[in-house]
Amino acid sequence: MSIAIPGVSVGALLRSRSEAVGLPLVLVSGASGLERQITTPHIQKTGLALAGFDAYLSPGRILILGESEIRYLESLPSSSAVDALRRTFSHQIPAVLVTNGLPAPAELRIEADRAGVPLLSTTVPTAYAIAKVSALLEDSLAERTIMHAVLMDILGLGVLIVGESGIGKSECALDLIVRGHRLIADDTVEIRRRAESVLIGTCPDLTRHHMEVRGLGLINIKDLFGVAATRSSKRVELVVQLERWEPGREYERLGLDDLHYEILGLRVPLLRMPVAPGRNVAILVEVAARNQLLRSRGHHAARKLAARLERQLRGLDEDESGDVPPDPGEEEP
Repeated sequence: MSIAIPGVSVGALLRSRSEAVGLPLVLVSGASGLERQITTPHIQKTGLALAGFDAYLSPGRILILGESEIRYLESLPSSSAVDALRRTFSHQIPAVLVTNGLPAPAELRIEADRAGVPLLSTTVPTAYAIAKVSALLEDSLAERTIMHAVLMDILGLGVLIVGESGIGKSECALDLIVRGHRLIADDTVEIRRRAESVLIGTCPDLTRHHMEVRGLGLINIKDLFGVAATRSSKRVELVVQLERWEPGREYERLGLDDLHYEILGLRVPLLRMPVAPGRNVAILVEVAARNQLLRSRGHHAARKLAARLERQLRGLDEDESGDVPPDPGEEEP
């Protein structure tokens, strides 16, 4: 399992499909700085920096200029505007984004070129631009890992099937697809961490919709079963680890212990599934997904049974201590 923490250049942000999320971006000036790195998804809108209070400008964060900032720059004498912009650009800002489709003042364009700070423009209002830029950067800057596994959507639950090569992960996934569940990725799963506790799994573009099955070779699930048999991404909520059956080894019989699988520093519920001839692994994985859905809603069958057993044993202990329960047929005085 390999981990990579990507950085995002301003040029990469411009080349991203920002229009698809309703955020058209245009480069106005500062083209020499397109390799500047954006290191955080959080933007900054510190209009006071233009008035001389620039101590809280942070490097690596995009600076947003809305209508109030642009109008303030336009109200300044040219020399004062230049001084304010030079102080602002001295803080290693990766880019400046002007919102609302406002034309950038000449001083802003010239100083952005001089400092090599890309000046971007968008027609989107400031509040929406902040939300959309943050969402784009959160996705691009998310910590990622590549895993040799299969990711399925089973009844709305993202199930990651892991195990050694040749254990039967793809065959299990194919059986699940025939049963009406959906494939996200086979063999290579790209997982990225979003926010504090969310893992999103997806498939590389090159192998999307494809599956390798020994004896069949490469097959296209979308062509064979239709578009409803696949999806592009899914949150990882359960890990099923397939293991070869070993005679004499003790396996979980009750399911009282909560096991976890760590991915990118987050713990995901884990179920170890022994594989042996005659076991229908796909049905077992589907039942595991159903059981995990019940557990997430507070219904834990093993714990409920253990609690009932404990209550009965406690009652027997009380009987043996001499507290004989009254005969149901007798009336109390």
